[in-house]
Amino acid sequence: MTPQNMGWQGITALTPQSLQDNLGRHLAAGDGASEHRTLIITLFGLFVVATLVITIWAGKQTKSASDFYAGGRQFTGFQNGLAISGDYMSAASFLGIAGSIALFGYDGFLYSIGFLVAWLVALLLVAEPLRNSGRYTMGDVLAYRMKQRPVRTAAGTSTIVVSIFYLLAQMAGAGVLVSLLLGIKSDGGKIAIVALVGVLMIVYVTIGGMKGTTWVQMVKAVLLIAGTLLITFLILLKFNFNLSDLLGAAATNSGKEGFLEPGLKYGVSAMSKLDFISLGIALVLGTAGLPHILIRFYTVPTAQAARKSVNWAIGIIGAFYLMTIVLGFGAAALLKPEDITSSNKAGNTAAPLAALEIGGGAGSTGGAILLAVISAVAFATILAVVAGLTLASSSSFAHDIYANVIRRGKATEKEEMRAARWATVLIGIVSIALGALARDLNVAGLVALAFAVAASANLPTILYSLFWKRFTTQGALWSIYGGLFAAVFLVLFSPVVSGKATSMFKGVDFAWFPLENPGLISIPLGFLLGWLGSILSKEEPDKGKYAELEVKSLTGTGAH
Repeated sequence: MTPQNMGWQGITALTPQSLQDNLGRHLAAGDGASEHRTLIITLFGLFVVATLVITIWAGKQTKSASDFYAGGRQFTGFQNGLAISGDYMSAASFLGIAGSIALFGYDGFLYSIGFLVAWLVALLLVAEPLRNSGRYTMGDVLAYRMKQRPVRTAAGTSTIVVSIFYLLAQMAGAGVLVSLLLGIKSDGGKIAIVALVGVLMIVYVTIGGMKGTTWVQMVKAVLLIAGTLLITFLILLKFNFNLSDLLGAAATNSGKEGFLEPGLKYGVSAMSKLDFISLGIALVLGTAGLPHILIRFYTVPTAQAARKSVNWAIGIIGAFYLMTIVLGFGAAALLKPEDITSSNKAGNTAAPLAALEIGGGAGSTGGAILLAVISAVAFATILAVVAGLTLASSSSFAHDIYANVIRRGKATEKEEMRAARWATVLIGIVSIALGALARDLNVAGLVALAFAVAASANLPTILYSLFWKRFTTQGALWSIYGGLFAAVFLVLFSPVVSGKATSMFKGVDFAWFPLENPGLISIPLGFLLGWLGSILSKEEPDKGKYAELEVKSLTGTGAH
C-alpha cells in the first residue's frame, strides 16, 4: 500500500481480520495464553463493574431534566475538562496516531497537531457563547432567533446522523479489539461483543444520564493518561531518556529515507496534498461542531467554568498528544514496519504491539500484563466515547424533536426524560445492528463522515447564529441540510467506500470523487449555503432577538 492510498485510514482504520491474525499470534505465543486472556478478562470486568457502580450511584441523584441532560450543572471546570478529554480522546486517537507516526514519521504527527489545534477553535469561538446561549442542545441556540420547529428538526437530524456514524465506528472497533484479545473468532461471538458494548452504553445513559456519563468519562481519562504515561516512561527508559537516540533508532529501524522529515506521506502527489488539506480542515473545524463535545459545555454552572474546562481539556489532551510522539516513534524503534503492517496496514496495532514488546515480548508475563492494561484502557476509551455520543443523540431527539416539535413545547420534564431514555434504547439497538453488520468493514469512512458532517452542517449554523444578525431560518436549514447532504454524498462516492483495498466495500468501484475526506468541498459549501439562504430569504431577521442573543452569549446574562 502506497502512502497516498492510506489517507484517513492511517488515523482511524480498524481492519478486523488483519488485526486479529497478527495480535492473535502474539497472544497465543507461549504456554501462558489462557492465563493472559484471564488477566485481560479480569481487567475488563473490573472496569465494567466499577463504571456500573458509578452509573447507579449517579442515577440515584438524577431527578430532573437538568440532571439528566446537563448533570445539574454541578461540575467544576477541572472535572468537566477531564470529562471532555475522556470524551474526545477516542480509540482513533489512541490506536491510530501511534500507528501513523510509526509508519510515516513526521507526517504522522501532523494528526496530533490537527486534533489539538481544533480545541483553539472551540475555545475562542464556541465554548463560552454556547454555554451562555443554550440549555441542553445545539438546537437551543439555533431556535433562539429562528422558527422553532424546522430549525430544531434540522439540528436534531444532524446531531443524530453525526452521532450514529461515530457510534458505529466506535462499536465496530470495540468488537474487533475485544474479540481478538479474547480469542473469539466466530461471527456470533463478534456480534455478541458489539451487543455487549451497546447494552452497556444503554445502561450508562438511561440510568446515569449526564452525571453517570461524565464520571465514566473522567475515570476513562485518568486511565488513558496513566496507561499512556506508563508506556511512554518505559520506552524512554529503554533509550535512557534520550530523545535523540529514540528518534535515531526509529529512523534506522523504519528503513525509510526522510522518516524524520516532512513529505513521506503527504508529499507524494498533488492529490495527497489536497487530501491532507481537506482532512485538516475537517479535523480542526469539525471538533467545534461535534454534538457530544458541544453538550459538555452545558454541564458547568458559569461561562467562566466553561472556559476553564476547555483550558484544562487543552492541557490534558495536549499532554496526551505529546506522549503519542514517544508511543509512535517508540513503536517504530522497537518493531519492524512489516510487523506492524502485517497486522493492520494502517498501523493501528502499533501501540498494543509496542506495549507487548517493551514488557518482554510475546509469551512473557510482563508483555501480557502491559498488553492487557493497554487493551483495557482502549476498551474503556471506546465505552466512554460511546456513552457520550449516545447521550448527545438521545438528548437532541427528546429535547429538540419530541418536546419542541412533536409536543410543541407542552411536554413535562418527566415526559421529556422518558422520551430521552426510550431514544437511548432505540439508538442503542440501531447502533448494535449496524455495528454487527460493520464488524468486518473498515470504519475509516464512518469517522471521516462524522467529522465532515459536524464541520459542514453544525459549525456554520452555530457561528452564523451567534455572530451574524442577518442569518435566517432558511439560511439555517440550507446550511444544515446542504452540508449534511454534501458530506454524505461525497463520501459515498469517494475511495473510502469503494475502489481500493482498504475501502468499506471491496471488489466494486463506483468512486469518482478523488479525495478521502470531503471537507475541502462540503465545509465551504455549508458556509456558502447558510449565507445564500439568508440573502435570498424573504423572512425579515428579528434584530431584537439577535441583540438579546448577542448580549446573552457574550455576558451570560439570563443564562440557565
